[in-house]
Amino acid sequence: MSTTFDIAESPIEISSVTTSPPPPDNLPAVTVRPAIHDDADDVFDFLEQFVQAGRVLPRTLDELEQLVSTGFVAEMEGQIVGFAALEVYSKKLSEIRSLCVSPAVQGRGVGKKLTQACVELAKERRIFEIMVITSSDEFFRTCGFDFTLPGEKKALFLQTRETP
Repeated sequence: MSTTFDIAESPIEISSVTTSPPPPDNLPAVTVRPAIHDDADDVFDFLEQFVQAGRVLPRTLDELEQLVSTGFVAEMEGQIVGFAALEVYSKKLSEIRSLCVSPAVQGRGVGKKLTQACVELAKERRIFEIMVITSSDEFFRTCGFDFTLPGEKKALFLQTRETP
């Protein structure tokens, strides 16, 4: 099964690349596609603004080189405007990591399409659960995530270091 993500509401197909029609405000179209190894440096540079703003944790280039194999890139006019990756821990559990969308395209469905791409990849790999650790819980709730799993399972955390 292959999946492609179009910013317009349409069927999902990951292996090919699709481009959304220009939005009503005449902004250029945004394309979501699977990330490739050659994207790692550009993704690293793109994420830096979010790291500096304290929105995501810093990632090393080595970490990103591993994540791009299960990552997705959103592009507008050849520039990265969004990224998300599915980190697979086991057949039972994965995590959506480093979901970031450029402020210039926020509100256009880019984050949802990146999230959908990760969810579809998890489904293809038959991974049972996907978690997110986020300060944007309302966004993820609109994507179908919730605070508990069926059977009242909850994720609990313990911080083992001082906050930076």
